[in-house]
Amino acid sequence: MTPGSNIPLSAARVTVDVAAPVRLDVSGLLLTADGKVRSDDDFIFYNQPSGPGVTYRSGGGTAPDAITVDTTAVPPGIEKIIVTASPDAAGQTFQGVEPTATVRNGDDNSVLATFTPPQLGSETALVIVEIYLRNGQWKARAVGQGYANGLAGIATDFGVTVEEPAAAAPPQPVTPPPAPVQPPAPPVTAPTAPPAAPATPPPPAPGSGKINLDKGRVSLQKNQTVSLVKGGRPLLAQVKMGLGWEPAYRGKDIDLDASVIAYGPQRNHIDSCYFGKLQIVGGAIKHSGDNLTGEGGGDDEVIMVDLGRLPQEVTGLVFTVNSFSGQKFTEVAKAYCRLLDGTTGEELVRFDLTSAEPQTGVLMAKLIRQFSGEWDMTAMGDFVKSRTVRGMVKPAAQAL
Repeated sequence: MTPGSNIPLSAARVTVDVAAPVRLDVSGLLLTADGKVRSDDDFIFYNQPSGPGVTYRSGGGTAPDAITVDTTAVPPGIEKIIVTASPDAAGQTFQGVEPTATVRNGDDNSVLATFTPPQLGSETALVIVEIYLRNGQWKARAVGQGYANGLAGIATDFGVTVEEPAAAAPPQPVTPPPAPVQPPAPPVTAPTAPPAAPATPPPPAPGSGKINLDKGRVSLQKNQTVSLVKGGRPLLAQVKMGLGWEPAYRGKDIDLDASVIAYGPQRNHIDSCYFGKLQIVGGAIKHSGDNLTGEGGGDDEVIMVDLGRLPQEVTGLVFTVNSFSGQKFTEVAKAYCRLLDGTTGEELVRFDLTSAEPQTGVLMAKLIRQFSGEWDMTAMGDFVKSRTVRGMVKPAAQAL
């Protein structure tokens, strides 16, 4: 097939697999006549592998991931299922990668069509094929539309709220406004911070007995705060926030997603960094990518924060963990977060989540910029009913 060409489907069940020299993440979206999903339930991928008439199959890294469409089970009102692909490695583009989509009969695996999009370069995500209904006939069309801004760009086009479309579009507009807004920001922040400070567990640093890093690694309990100061100097280098978890009682794999949400001085949401948007605020915050099982030792997901490079308008960061697949935190054991020196790997601060609630989201920790320039880290451990980072934005703002 060539871009834009289509074929009628001779089978009611078809499977679209996407093969490449590198591992790809493949997903499917069910779209209505207006080209939008109805809800998050219409986004079929590794975290949510089945939906009405559409299923996802992982190749496990040795075979291509695939989306299967049973046209007889697609609900009324859905007129198109698009199949997307993106490189599994964080930040990798399709430069030099030639993905090939194969449309197969879902029952006997016979090949109905193949399509390799031409001339790919800086794209990090791709709508490769669509299965669509036209005049009562289901067809397959070769698309090959690329997105330089990854899954977030696809989300913007098709309304997948889990991918935070609101954050995907404005990352650049958000940064320029602070220049004109910057002059008012310090005056506004200065008067408001004194009343706000008591709300953040301990009040201002001098004489408050706040812990710092002088005595080495700090282990926090819920609502305790540590000042990221060592030897009288603020820590303004790169740090890593590692988040980890294990299934409770040797249960099934647990797939959680770690994120960080950036706020301004008025608790205004600036941007969110998560598995669908691996870097924000000019690259000062970067995400390691999605971990699918929580198995193995060490951190499951890591978020790198370059404190010295954070724009002045970023005054608060809240680190969250969500279960998009709906598993509750009562199914999780050993959940924790820990702050490490980005250069040496030395663990600076650790917070172990000792309690659990049957919710799908948790606010793990927050970093707050103080007037004197240093950052404070506070352990949170507050549970929220939300499967996505989008649903954490308001609760996290209220917790700042």
